[in-house]
Amino acid sequence: MKKNSHFTELASPTEIAPDYSKLEDWAAHPWKWDPSDSVPKPFRNKYHKDSIADVFFLYPTSLTARKDSRWNAPINDEKINHKTDYTSILYQASAFAEKCRLFAPRYRQAHIKSYFTKSRDSAAAAFDFAYQDVKTAFIYYLEHYNHGRPFIIAAHSQGTTHATRLIKEMIDGKPLQKQMICAYLVGMPVPDTYYQAIPVCGSDIATHCFVSWRTFKTGYVDTAFVGREIFKAAVTNPLSWRSDSLIVIRKNNTGAILRKFNVLVPSAVDAQVHGNILWTSKPRFFGSIFLTTQNYHIADINFFYSNIAENVKNRINSYLKNH
Repeated sequence: MKKNSHFTELASPTEIAPDYSKLEDWAAHPWKWDPSDSVPKPFRNKYHKDSIADVFFLYPTSLTARKDSRWNAPINDEKINHKTDYTSILYQASAFAEKCRLFAPRYRQAHIKSYFTKSRDSAAAAFDFAYQDVKTAFIYYLEHYNHGRPFIIAAHSQGTTHATRLIKEMIDGKPLQKQMICAYLVGMPVPDTYYQAIPVCGSDIATHCFVSWRTFKTGYVDTAFVGREIFKAAVTNPLSWRSDSLIVIRKNNTGAILRKFNVLVPSAVDAQVHGNILWTSKPRFFGSIFLTTQNYHIADINFFYSNIAENVKNRINSYLKNH
């Protein structure tokens, strides 16, 4: 494959670019029903939907098949879109949705191999191609939907890869920062001094700041990736919303949403900041005895679903009190 040949192919006239004036090019949008509108059964009696603020949500990678040779996913791939909608949009985006209008643009995401390949030029082109969709969607959101409203940026994994760049280019130290309540940049390392004017949140009600964490089993030491990091990553404990190294016990975890969307798992894990990552105990749920992985990346948000949902409301209220 020639350098960046996949990029040239995707940029050809035959490739369908997203049109964010069309609802189908949004995985989640307040003008249509989508899985982010789903409410876990245990929450329904106390759930009060509102639209006080907006959430711009960027989902993680759904293009993961090893035999798939594409570097980027087409915008209209039904299989990939269905996977996105009924994994990330249902199980992650919904945690941010109670008091917000939620916007999650479809974008031509990079293949998961882009994080691991030795073809760094091709990987960089794949990520940049995906990012251009994300940036286009955010500009469309600002021009057509925002109208000066407060907003939250929320993202996981590849979504966070793009969200960190988007914030750096369009929000950090710029007028939009005044409207940003908080950024939840989950699943990827973000240096604690990455932004010029946006600090790491210091409490559960701090605003104009960001939180970030990556989840591993307590005692896990990663030498392949984390061990090679030469920067201090921002790590927030989502059970205390602080960055100190104190362990927060399970009883402070008000509920995880794991294998079944309508089953809340209270006290699923504890949490402790350890260096550049978040350590948690092995989760407790039916069937967890068979869980052998020590990398809990897939559950970065799900382990703390209820705590996140409550924190979003707290930060919105704090923002409104001060504005």
